[in-house]
Amino acid sequence: MARLTCRRGRTLLARASIALIAVAWGHNALAANNYPLVLVYGYLGFAPGQLYDKRFKYWGGYNDIVGHLQGLNGGHQVFASVVGPVSSNWDRAAELYYQIKGGCVDYGRYHTARHAQFGALQKPAGKCWAADPGNNPQKYPLALYPAWDARHPIHLLGHSQGGQTIRALIELLEHGSPDGDEGGAALYAGGKVGWVISATTISAPHNGTTMRDAMLDFAPKTFELAGKIAGMAQMNSRDPVYKFGLEQFGLTQSPTESLWDFQQRVKDAPFWQRSNRDSAQWEMAPDGAREFNSWVKTSPNVYYYSIGTVATEAGSYCCNQTDRFIAPFQNSRYQYPRSDMNYFTRSTAGEWIVPSLFRRGMGSYTQSDPNRVQIDSSWFPNDGMVNTVSMRAPSGHPLRIYDGTSVRGTWNFLTDYRPYDHFDVIGWTLKGPSAYPIYEKIAAIIYGL
Repeated sequence: MARLTCRRGRTLLARASIALIAVAWGHNALAANNYPLVLVYGYLGFAPGQLYDKRFKYWGGYNDIVGHLQGLNGGHQVFASVVGPVSSNWDRAAELYYQIKGGCVDYGRYHTARHAQFGALQKPAGKCWAADPGNNPQKYPLALYPAWDARHPIHLLGHSQGGQTIRALIELLEHGSPDGDEGGAALYAGGKVGWVISATTISAPHNGTTMRDAMLDFAPKTFELAGKIAGMAQMNSRDPVYKFGLEQFGLTQSPTESLWDFQQRVKDAPFWQRSNRDSAQWEMAPDGAREFNSWVKTSPNVYYYSIGTVATEAGSYCCNQTDRFIAPFQNSRYQYPRSDMNYFTRSTAGEWIVPSLFRRGMGSYTQSDPNRVQIDSSWFPNDGMVNTVSMRAPSGHPLRIYDGTSVRGTWNFLTDYRPYDHFDVIGWTLKGPSAYPIYEKIAAIIYGL
């Protein structure tokens, strides 16, 4: 009964929060534009139909956020993109560009040369999208919106690491590669101002997440272990259950390669080494995010919006909504996971990593090394995956609280959703279509620009 009451209370609180936000944000009955919207998933994201349970979607769980958005107010073009789930934001941005516009992915000459020791390839074979369905002898997947240019712009929306990815794409579009000519690819030449109208990020680690550092302190070989998992995921590699999309590191099975040999090659690939900075694990760490933010700027030509989530509470000797099984003894200085947080993130969200011998979790992890990003108590609240303070905007970039009007070239922070964890906000764990109102409000804003 207590658990049922907790869930009902949480649902009522979430609905009340959405209602208040709806009033504050307003609602546009008529759209001022109807440009396509492209959604970009986060770390370990997946394409529709890719999991064992093919009904389960990244965007909505057993509901359908993409389909819901497509049917709003007379209809919109809304696309769910597919990018490398463990790749760097540079690589994901390159894939996103060619997936929308059409063509074969070019990761850039200097970029791949810098990471050649990890097996990086500039132009992996077959990673292409067809811009013209009438001229597609290789039967590549069709590009999402080949007409894309300054006269036919788009909106971008990213969840989690997807928020970093869309920022990287905008930077490359407008300013090109920091290294200059990357071998002739149009993406890295820059000058594509006006191709993106708005960029919305949800629970994005703009300044990194301490989950990565806390876990690596606890288990230094965590990311290397991902290579073993990746190998096992390729059990039926001709049609793998989960596709890691690492063709740019040569991790595809050749026609003459046995399944066993391919699995071993994936497991032992240098890509998984902690020293590889051309991967998601680096840029989602606070130090890696600082490096990422040093070259990825906030464009004066784009409307930016951000949404945060928080699913922890300050410690108390009793009577809060936290998981008392994981954290029976609590300190009011630290944060602890709510009992309704997704179960597999609770063990790292609180004061301690559970189980461990006094290894700090996200709710109490600090960092004072002067050569690294300083982590203090403002980082303790989190949604199980990302620190809430990191979700508003990149550190040092312009930021304002959204008041019903939008300002271009600055981060318009919408709200922190409480008590939403990292997956509630994409509809995985909330009962019913509870995430829909969030996306309806985003749609009202961006289509009203």
